[in-house]
Amino acid sequence: MKVAVVGATGMVGEVMLKVLAERNFPITELLLVASERSVGKQLNYKGEAHMVIGLQTAVDAQPDIAIFSAGGDTSLDWAPKFAEAGTTVVDNSSAWRMDPTKKLVVPEINASELTAEDKIIANPNCSTIQLVMALNPLHKKYQMKRVVISTYQSVSGTGVKAVKQLENEMAGIQGEMAYPYPINRNALPHCDVFLENGYTKEEMKLAREPQKILDDRKFSISATAVRIPTSGGHSESVNVEFQNDFELSEVRKLLNETSGVTVQDNPDTNTYPMPIYAHDKDDVFVGRIRRDETQRNTLNMWIVSDNLRKGAATNAVQIAEYLVENKLV
Repeated sequence: MKVAVVGATGMVGEVMLKVLAERNFPITELLLVASERSVGKQLNYKGEAHMVIGLQTAVDAQPDIAIFSAGGDTSLDWAPKFAEAGTTVVDNSSAWRMDPTKKLVVPEINASELTAEDKIIANPNCSTIQLVMALNPLHKKYQMKRVVISTYQSVSGTGVKAVKQLENEMAGIQGEMAYPYPINRNALPHCDVFLENGYTKEEMKLAREPQKILDDRKFSISATAVRIPTSGGHSESVNVEFQNDFELSEVRKLLNETSGVTVQDNPDTNTYPMPIYAHDKDDVFVGRIRRDETQRNTLNMWIVSDNLRKGAATNAVQIAEYLVENKLV
C-alpha cells in the first residue's frame, strides 16, 4: 500500500503520521508531501527518515491513497490530479465537503456509503465530527428537530500561528498575531471568516455538514462558534429538541454503547468532559447530560474531543482503513 500524506509538515499532518504509526496502517511505501518550500526536509516515521517531496512528484508516483491536510486551495487544485492518476484522496479541508458529488464521511456513521468509484472523499469539520458522533445514535432513536450549539474551540484549530500567539501572550512576548485581538485571557466569538448572513463560515459548516452526514434535511442547527485560550481540544454546549420523548438513563445507555463515544457524567464526583482529559485520545467525550426543563423533549449535553485527532487526523485514517479493509483501493 503506497500512501501519500499531503501537508505532512503541518500541525494536522504531524498528527496524521503519529496516528498512522499507532494504528499500524499497512504502508509499504510512504510519501511525505508538502509545498515547494518544504521539499527536501526530512521527517521521521517509525524511526526512519523520509525526504519531503513536492505535489507533482507525488502524483507521478501514483499512490494508492493520499491523505490531504494542506488547505482548501491546494485540495481544489491537486486532489483531482491525484484522482486522475488513480489515487483515492481523503481530504481534510472544506473544499469538497458540500460538493453533492462527494461523500462526507464519519466512518462510524456512514462509511458503508463508500465505493471504489469514490476517488475524492471529504473529511468533515472537526467540530462537526464530535457533534454527529454524539447526535447520531440519539437521532436514530428520538428524531431531532432542532439543535442549538455553542462551541469553545482551541487555538490549535487555527494552526501553528495561533498556538504561537497564545504562547507569546502567556509569556508576555510581542509577536505575530493570528487573530485580530489577543486570545490569552479572552474569548473571540469569531471562528473563520464572517459571511453575509452574519454567521461565520465555521458556524455554517456546523449547520450544514451534519445534515449531509446523517442524510437528513428535516432537522435544523443554529451555531455560535467561539475561540478560547486552550491549546488543544474543542468543547461544545449542545441543546437538542427531539420529536419523541426520552429517558435520561436510556440516553446514557445509547451513548455508552456507541463506538468511539465515552460518557463522563457524574456531578457527584465532578466528572465531566474537559479538553485537558481528551488530549491525545480518539474518543468523543459526552457529559452534563440533562433534560432542558424549559422545553418538551429537549436535552442538554457537553461534548469534548481532541480536534487534531478524531476531529481531523484519526477520522481521515479511519476512512483509509475502511477503504483498505473493504478492498475499495
